[in-house]
Amino acid sequence: MEEVLAHLNTLSASEGLEWVSRRFTQVRFSSSLGEEDQAITHLIATRKLPVSIFTLDTGRMFQETYDLLHLTRSHYNISLKVYFPERIQVEEYVQQYGVNGFYDSVENRKQCCYIRKVAPLKRALQGADVWITGLRQSQSANRGNMQRAVWDNAYKLVKYNPVFDWSDDQLHEFIGANKVPVNTLHRKGYPSIGCAPCTRAVMPGEDARAGRWWWESSAKECGLHATVIKQDA
Repeated sequence: MEEVLAHLNTLSASEGLEWVSRRFTQVRFSSSLGEEDQAITHLIATRKLPVSIFTLDTGRMFQETYDLLHLTRSHYNISLKVYFPERIQVEEYVQQYGVNGFYDSVENRKQCCYIRKVAPLKRALQGADVWITGLRQSQSANRGNMQRAVWDNAYKLVKYNPVFDWSDDQLHEFIGANKVPVNTLHRKGYPSIGCAPCTRAVMPGEDARAGRWWWESSAKECGLHATVIKQDA
C-alpha cells in the first residue's frame, strides 16, 4: 500500500483519477457539490471513468445546492447517488435537543453532524477501496499539512485528494475554461457551503471556512475528515 500511496502522490489530478479507476474496482467520490468537487466531477464524467459519485443530503441544505445537484446530473448525464440520514436518529435528536439544538453547544452540533453526515458516509463507503474527496490544503489552516493520498485507518481504504494542492486561481481557471456548473451562492460570498442554518457568507480576508459553524471558535470540521487531517498534521 505504501507504493500505491507514493505513486499517487506523484500524479496530477487527471492522471491520478485515471490510475485509481484502473487499479481498483470500488472507487467512490463523495461530492459536497463545492467548487473543488464540481471540478473533480467534470474530470470523472468527461473521461467516463468507472467512479461512483455520491453526495450526502442532510435535509438542511440550501435550495441552491439542490438546484446544482439537479443541474449537475443533467449537464453531465451521470448518476449521482444521494444518501440521507436515518429517520429515527433525526427524530430522536430533534425531540431531545430541538430542531436547531446544534446552536446550543459544540457537542450538540457534532452529534447533529454525525447523524446527518458521518453515519450516512459510513454507509456510502462500505466496501470501497478508494475514497476520493475534494479537500484542498488552502481551504483552512488545519488542512495545510494534508497529502494527496493517505491510508485512512478509520475506513480502511485509500483516501485520495486529487486537487489537494490546487490554488484558488488554478481552481477557478479550470472551472471557467471548462464551463463547470457551480453553486450560485459562491458569487454571494459563500466559498464553503454546508447546511443552510450552519453556513454564512464570509467577510473579505476571512478564512474560507469561517462561515461554517460561524458561532463556534473551534476547528471548522464536521467529523467527515477530522481523523485523516489530525493524522497528517
